Amino acid sequence: MLVIKNGRVIDPATHTDAPGDILIDGGKIAEVAEPGSLGRDPGREVFDATGLVVAPGFVDLHAHLREPGQESSETIETGTRAAARGGFTVVCSMPNTNPVNDNAAVTRFVLDRAEATGTVRVWPIGAASVGSRGEAIAEIAGMKEAGIVAVSDDGKPISTAKLARQVMDYCRSFDLPVIEHAEDVSLAGGAVMREGVASLRLGLRGMPAAAEAVCVARDVELAELTGARLHIAHLSSKASLEQVRRAKSRGLRVTCEVTPHHFTLIDEDVSYDSRFKMNPPLAAREDRAALLEGLADGTVDAIATDHAPHEPALKDVEFDRAPFGILGFETALALALEQLVHPGRLSLVRMVELFTRGPLGILGRERKIAAGQPADLTIFSLDRAWTYQVERSPSKSRNSPFDGKKFKGGPVATIVAGRVVYRAN
Repeated sequence: MLVIKNGRVIDPATHTDAPGDILIDGGKIAEVAEPGSLGRDPGREVFDATGLVVAPGFVDLHAHLREPGQESSETIETGTRAAARGGFTVVCSMPNTNPVNDNAAVTRFVLDRAEATGTVRVWPIGAASVGSRGEAIAEIAGMKEAGIVAVSDDGKPISTAKLARQVMDYCRSFDLPVIEHAEDVSLAGGAVMREGVASLRLGLRGMPAAAEAVCVARDVELAELTGARLHIAHLSSKASLEQVRRAKSRGLRVTCEVTPHHFTLIDEDVSYDSRFKMNPPLAAREDRAALLEGLADGTVDAIATDHAPHEPALKDVEFDRAPFGILGFETALALALEQLVHPGRLSLVRMVELFTRGPLGILGRERKIAAGQPADLTIFSLDRAWTYQVERSPSKSRNSPFDGKKFKGGPVATIVAGRVVYRAN
């Protein structure tokens, strides 16, 4: 048994923000009580959460664990250890592995590896098309039976409107969300950063914001046509956000996520350092302002990391040649506190919602801090001073633009199924 004492319990699912103690027994929450009311029992381990926030376990809706096939960049073991350090109890793994997770056998492999080596829970996302090649619909029914929670061709968009409609029609029958990497490839044209003054200054090929917005517009129309659940991954532009806002106002089942790097950095921060190369690229200042507004007003449903590890040799090349992607697990919460809560842009409860109830709702699930629920909890500080040092990360990769950054507040402990899987020193 484990007792978490004297914490500030915040749970958007139950509208709770109050001091409390939590008793955990056998991987489940046994009781939630007033501080000090659980009594003393020498057989219970005690975690003193005085001055800390105790929240439902954070869920990362969008991450790349690279296994199978790309283990030199990350494995399920190393990735989930890094996720635990970031306060995440669930990681949704994207299907762009090798082989692609486009059938039940690969889905079962991911789940078996997560069971054997994972520190946190892994919920796989299956490919929308065979091999994510955009030619034929994948074996969605088999993957759903095996355990996927959504479908996506992430890393690239679903290639055509015809295929996207087929995927949405099919997924509607399973009530599976379709997660879209929104990018019109013909407009993107091999670009490596966002089109604008910064790209001109650096002499790098730029991708217009319209490349994202055009694809979002296409898919919103298809979501209306099919009645499917559409989720826009790593949304980065003002125009795309407006598309989602209008879709919600029309009652469509359309949701979106934003990454910490997109609400923190902008295209002006890009140099020739490949750690700043990601897709979608870092956007303009006005886009970031729109994202911050969307996070505050409810248009954005979740914060997701898009954790995208690459072994150092792949990133340590010219900007044009480097792959897209940065690490995300360990800095996500601290960046959200720095950019959203500490400046007063969001309430603490709203921020917690974006890491918990928001992503769970997109997947059609619910978790809360209540008796009988799985004992998955994230405990964090609002004021603990610490420095992110990427060399200390359990991840196999080092591609973070936040290396050496000082933070105020961040994860202190992560509990999965009643077991403390991470505790800060």
